[in-house]
Amino acid sequence: MSRSALPLVLIPGVLCNGVLWQAQVDDLGDVAHPTVTEEHTRHTDIGAIAGAVLAGAPEKFALAGLSFGGYIAFEIMRRAPHRVDRLALLDTTANEDTDARRVLRRNYIKQAQAGRFLGVTDRLLPNFIHPDRVGDTALVDKVKAMALDVGRDGFVRQQTAVIGRPDSRRDLADIDCPTLVLVGRQDVLTPLERHVEMQAAIPNSELRVIEECGHLSTMERPEAVNQAMRDWLTA
Repeated sequence: MSRSALPLVLIPGVLCNGVLWQAQVDDLGDVAHPTVTEEHTRHTDIGAIAGAVLAGAPEKFALAGLSFGGYIAFEIMRRAPHRVDRLALLDTTANEDTDARRVLRRNYIKQAQAGRFLGVTDRLLPNFIHPDRVGDTALVDKVKAMALDVGRDGFVRQQTAVIGRPDSRRDLADIDCPTLVLVGRQDVLTPLERHVEMQAAIPNSELRVIEECGHLSTMERPEAVNQAMRDWLTA
């Protein structure tokens, strides 16, 4: 790694840990100093998570968040835009939850608190990865292991934080650092059209679409994601 390489703070999504970003940590060390935060599992409020990430981050850094990590990144940009040198938003959305989605999340919380936390089951896998990858045992095992590592209590805290997050669309025009907006073309949780909308609203931004890829792009297509992030970090 170059002595001048920029610190890179990576924020995982719901039911994800550092494994989500392992391929990027391994590959981008020559152009950045990557670290993966664990604060995304420790608090029930987006603001508290963002504050904790900022407290542990260098004064100036690059920031990347996937899914729930993107929601946290938006809050960091509201609080301390002067500290973020560049921003990457992966498989996420600036939209707040619909009422129906909030009801679904509250049901997830009730089920988990009642002892029915199952992590990522076979039934849920197509929501997270491309349908063609459901038979990829190595990938599936990593996804399930991440969920179990986050655990019931971490999952409940995350869902509570997601429910309370604000709508970030009104803040997109204020983002003035170089921004990468990246999505798997077959992402069903945060679809391509949401990323097109974000990219159009963020002044200095670029959209990268990863082909044959679902929601967990960093794990499904690490080479393509690494190249996009390398271009973003070195531009």
